[in-house]
Amino acid sequence: MRVSEINIYPVKSLKGITVIEAEVEPRGLRSDRRWLIIDKDGKFLTQRGLPKMATIGVAVSGNGLDVRADGFVPLRVDPIEGERVTALVWNSTSEAVAYDIETNEWFSDVLGKKVTLLYMPDDAGRPVNPRFDRGGEMVSFADGYPLMLLGEASLAELNSRLERPLPMNRFRPNLVVSGSKAFAEDDWKTIRIGEAVFRSTKPCERCTITTVDQSRGEFDGKEPLRTLTTFRSARDVMPERIDALGLGPNAVLFGQNLIAETAGAVVRVGDRVDILQTG
Repeated sequence: MRVSEINIYPVKSLKGITVIEAEVEPRGLRSDRRWLIIDKDGKFLTQRGLPKMATIGVAVSGNGLDVRADGFVPLRVDPIEGERVTALVWNSTSEAVAYDIETNEWFSDVLGKKVTLLYMPDDAGRPVNPRFDRGGEMVSFADGYPLMLLGEASLAELNSRLERPLPMNRFRPNLVVSGSKAFAEDDWKTIRIGEAVFRSTKPCERCTITTVDQSRGEFDGKEPLRTLTTFRSARDVMPERIDALGLGPNAVLFGQNLIAETAGAVVRVGDRVDILQTG
């Protein structure tokens, strides 16, 4: 088995970036979801409610970002220091720094609503789910866990059940693995990729973002959730593990959430994937 694709998403819910290598940090891959967009009430925004976010392109340049959108002058976004504010993603918080009026106006104009861009400083972070925390482990602005892995074979199995196959970017994984069996990642407990070791937490529960066409930034019907529901609900896939993993019986599972155990290592496309422990 090998790593066939590595993706990072510097600004939560904006367009992702495919890279050939990435440094593993305690909060996830370097530059992954270190920026967050909130609305005027402080609520974090994602493609669940604003699918147009998928159309804003992002490129990592140095320690900062170059962002672009059709019809708008490109914008440079550098890490900033300043007064700390509290950023809330689901039920966990992190310190963050808010950007200036000019930067926020650019994103507001593109998205068609008043928003603010936040940056997570190097010394900040959100705690991972206490159920899986082994002591002070952190996550960036990702939904709940530092990384998400998905097997090529799992997508192939799903696509075999769909009238119209879907691309990998619908599922926004950080790591894609080739050479595994469909849904083998469900049972991976600890894996090694190159010199990096990761442990699994729980399968990734899928939401309506999977129904967003990432190229158009628009909802695109009920797939793949409609089909995934028929054979990937927690009650059907792993009924004996629902309580231990904190899953609801109707949760739709596709992919595996990971926590890095070897910060500082680098993962690369082509790296071998070794399964150290299953269960």
